Amino acid sequence: MASPRTWLRSESVQGVGFLLPTFVFLGIFVLLPVAGTMAISFFRDVLYLPREYIGLQNYRVLFADRAFWNSVRFTVLFTLVSVPLEVLLALIIALVMNEKFPFRGAFRACVLIPWAIPAAVSGRVFELVYNYSYGAANWLLRSLGLTTEPVNWLGTDFGAFAAVVVADMWKTTPFAAIILIAGLSSIPEDLYAQAKVDRAGYARRFFSITLPLLWPVLVVALLFRTIEALRVFDVIYVLTGGGPGGATESVSLFAYRHFSTGDYGYGSAASVMLFLIALALSIFYVRLGGFGGRR
Repeated sequence: MASPRTWLRSESVQGVGFLLPTFVFLGIFVLLPVAGTMAISFFRDVLYLPREYIGLQNYRVLFADRAFWNSVRFTVLFTLVSVPLEVLLALIIALVMNEKFPFRGAFRACVLIPWAIPAAVSGRVFELVYNYSYGAANWLLRSLGLTTEPVNWLGTDFGAFAAVVVADMWKTTPFAAIILIAGLSSIPEDLYAQAKVDRAGYARRFFSITLPLLWPVLVVALLFRTIEALRVFDVIYVLTGGGPGGATESVSLFAYRHFSTGDYGYGSAASVMLFLIALALSIFYVRLGGFGGRR
């Protein structure tokens, strides 16, 4: 039987010791709020009424709420459109930035500027870009002779959706690009040198070396961006406010509207549903990236 001193020196115990602060942080700032939100979702917790336990009643009403399903539809569609476009654009940027050229460090720093700008500020900027009367988007279309009348970008379902996607891509693509640049930097240069000796073209090197070795990092970028896209709030709140007619209302904005009116139980139920969707997709990405062990 191992002595207490030997047991304390074991790698597994030391590993748990190193991870303990992270576990404590996650428990206090992640698990406790999630558990509290789940608990509140089982109550009729309205600001002007006594709190009452109602079980799954909030969820029954939520599942029959057309506005909630509209917000789910928009959130899922927004995620399916924006995330692949952002990661694809980020991959192109990362491949370019990974090449050696003068002032590469300065260019990498410039790429981060949109991500460093607060989402509310970038949303306000794009609100000016899409302004019906004096926006840059309509000015550009008129200058190119593509239209003679201003386009009401934020007044139609498709226009508002496209505006939100473009604003989100401009804001968050740099974050995915930085993750992919870090992954590309970890690929040994010797592999590319040997491939060039074997006269492998750029496409062959990309599909045979870059993509397989970058795959786990690419999945991580997809995971982070998917979670962020599912809980999108700031840019929509500032740019469209969920309009027109709720066409761009995300689940986060739907929950916020109920929280702001004092209906905490119903808003918590919507938040729990969003959490479950994000959790299911996170498990899918973990399996996709092979992070759970053997595949």
